[in-house]
Amino acid sequence: MNVGTSFVCPRCGNFDPIYLGVKNGKTYCRRCIGFHGDMAKDLPKSHKTIKLDLSYSLSKEQQELSNKIIANFKAGIDTLVYAVCGSGKTEISYGVIAYAMSMGMNVGFALPRRDVVIELYLRLRDAFPGNSVIAVYGQHNSKLEGDCIILTTHQLYRYDHYFDLLVMDEIDAFPFKGDPTLIAFFHAAMRGHYVMMSATPSKEVIQEFQKPGRDMLCLRTRYHKKPIPVPKTVLRLGPLMQIFVIRRLLDYRRSGKQCLVFVPTVNEAESLYGVLRMFVPQGHYVSSKHVYRKEVIETFKKGKFRYLVTTAVLERGVTIRDLQVIVFKANDEIYDAAALIQIAGRAGRKADAPEGDVFFVAEKESEGMKDAIKEISYCNTFLQSVP
Repeated sequence: MNVGTSFVCPRCGNFDPIYLGVKNGKTYCRRCIGFHGDMAKDLPKSHKTIKLDLSYSLSKEQQELSNKIIANFKAGIDTLVYAVCGSGKTEISYGVIAYAMSMGMNVGFALPRRDVVIELYLRLRDAFPGNSVIAVYGQHNSKLEGDCIILTTHQLYRYDHYFDLLVMDEIDAFPFKGDPTLIAFFHAAMRGHYVMMSATPSKEVIQEFQKPGRDMLCLRTRYHKKPIPVPKTVLRLGPLMQIFVIRRLLDYRRSGKQCLVFVPTVNEAESLYGVLRMFVPQGHYVSSKHVYRKEVIETFKKGKFRYLVTTAVLERGVTIRDLQVIVFKANDEIYDAAALIQIAGRAGRKADAPEGDVFFVAEKESEGMKDAIKEISYCNTFLQSVP
């Protein structure tokens, strides 16, 4: 049965007939039909006592942005925080989260990936020890209500017209980026205002936040006020790329440093690690399909592995002291400038180890590689104006 073009899915906004069907005379949407389950209940509101427990102080720039976000929220203005990797975007949002919770509002913090949700949940739970901070993600959704809800973007469908404040980080990341269903869920979950955060927002997002009623706040320096490591391009042909990686890993092993080696595909992760393990001990590989992904990553964080070959699963949300970074086949089409900037941002994040190597290893230089290096170098120029 044909579906008329006038139907618009009330859940995800889809009107493309390709994703519409009819059953028992009723139109349904195949784009969001897989999202089903319990819905969150809107509980009675009451003002709450908030104690923000941080073991550190915000920098002057971080505090200024935090105050501005709170002022925007009170004024009904949606905010984009455009801040470099390692600037402390998450911490900048704590102030507005504390304010909204104190007013008894429904507060959410959404991210595309489950691993980062779990890590952020632990951080916010410690930051707000007196409040109910919960995590909601696949296979972990028995409790849907709390003072602050940390959730994957896939779980937003459970919160229809629910959040007075919704913070959304990694807006440029897979799978949220470019997914009309998840984007529709985000907007459907709103009844108040939101704060979006990214180190690499698209031109379209930037243009959107330059319109009246919205505001874009920029932070071009890291919290420790040290330069972001600028990637070095290494051009090699064929097996010579592998030889370069082996030599760097041996050097890092001798100096006691850990290294992430990024690769474009799951097959490449397995293949490259198969070669590296013959020459460099104490390593492993990880990907979205690795059965023991979580355990391997935790072992690496504890320092028991000296290197880890990884796909994009560790592109974001990883902070390890004195970490070195190699991007293998950096000219692959999967690596645009935004992805390479995020990967490079894994190095030099700690104040007591602000430096680190970042190598783009490829057979030829891509536009993405050039643009990533240009953008990182540009951000470092802002340190000249920092006292």
